[in-house]
Amino acid sequence: MRVLVHPKAAMTLPATFSFDAPGDAARAAELRRVKALATLVLAGTLLLFVTAKLLLPVHPIFGFVAAFAEAATIGGLADWYAVVALFKRPLGLPIPHTAIIQSNQHRIADKLGEFIEVHFLEAAPVEAKLRQIDFATFIAEWLRDRKRSTDLARFVLRLLPEAVTATETSGLMTFITRRITTQLQSIDLAPLAAGTLRAFVKEGRHQGLLDDILRAVHETLTRPETMAMVRAKIRGELPTLLKLYRADKYLVNKIVASATAFFEEVRSDQKHPFRGEFDQMVLSLVDRLGSDPSYADRIDGLKRDFLARPELAELARTIWSNARTFIERSASGESQVLQHHLAKMFMEAGEALASDGALRAEINQGFVAVLRSFIADQKSGVSSFISDQVKAWDMGQLLQLIEINIGKDLQYIRFNGSLIGGLAGLTLYTVELLVRWL
Repeated sequence: MRVLVHPKAAMTLPATFSFDAPGDAARAAELRRVKALATLVLAGTLLLFVTAKLLLPVHPIFGFVAAFAEAATIGGLADWYAVVALFKRPLGLPIPHTAIIQSNQHRIADKLGEFIEVHFLEAAPVEAKLRQIDFATFIAEWLRDRKRSTDLARFVLRLLPEAVTATETSGLMTFITRRITTQLQSIDLAPLAAGTLRAFVKEGRHQGLLDDILRAVHETLTRPETMAMVRAKIRGELPTLLKLYRADKYLVNKIVASATAFFEEVRSDQKHPFRGEFDQMVLSLVDRLGSDPSYADRIDGLKRDFLARPELAELARTIWSNARTFIERSASGESQVLQHHLAKMFMEAGEALASDGALRAEINQGFVAVLRSFIADQKSGVSSFISDQVKAWDMGQLLQLIEINIGKDLQYIRFNGSLIGGLAGLTLYTVELLVRWL
């Protein structure tokens, strides 16, 4: 993509100008005044020339006046012709090389576009100018404003329902789901689990887990229903003679008492030998998780079974449906919760960006790189666009616009032409007389 605006589209744009810019009326009046004054000067020099020629027999001094006035008239006429020839044909006559601007409209348009492309949109000056702009600070200040962040949050909320609908109808949701599932399937959980457990043990958090396990086992053993179940199991294994002496009850009580005493001893002593054995057991499990292929295969199988369960897909659909409903309610204004949190998030992002100079520098560098590349790709399109626009302009109105803005200065060329021409004529006349006298 190298053309910003199609040439045919450019031709349909308005090709007229308005002269209601500040000061245009005043400049037009001043131009008329200066034009009239320049014309009066030209007429004055012509009248002075005729008068001086008539009075030449009266006194030789009028020869100098006539020479000055004659040359001033010629200079004024020549410069009047030059100024008029830029814009139109003098006196409407088809004189060659007049009406220069309108006769060369297409060439001027092409050269103007080329000049802007080559000199204004060159990579080095464009990059230098872009580096002077602090894009990140502007963004930070913009986001820190509460009203702007609220407006941005409201705008984002208006777009979200359409984005959700587009995601569902375009097949993007199915693609995302498949990609997520594929990525989850590719994760090797065994090293991840080993690393997590190793950090867990290093921080000593497994000892708290051991205390919780011992407490839970203690509470389970001391429950009447648990003791009754264990007693029944022991009674079924005892000889008939021992059953008569109710040995099952004695054994259950001894087992529970010994177990609870052991559990309490371990829980109250942080340096109990059993804790060291538990450390070794957990570390051994961590090592096997990280190195034993059979453990990795078991974990991978559990992962696949979990991801394949229909309950997980149903849970994902339920979460998505609830999220869509919540977004729609927020977009309709029924709920302000999401808008409030979005606005707060934007403001916090602005605050964070304003306080992070390194991040702002990275953002600015990114903007420079993107815009520099964009301008480099589009500058030929800019050249064509400018050229097409200039070709489509109404030259009559354009000439009026140019004349209003620079015509006053061009009219002063006529004054200068009369003055310089008159001085040149006076000098030549004086030199001529000196040569004759000599």
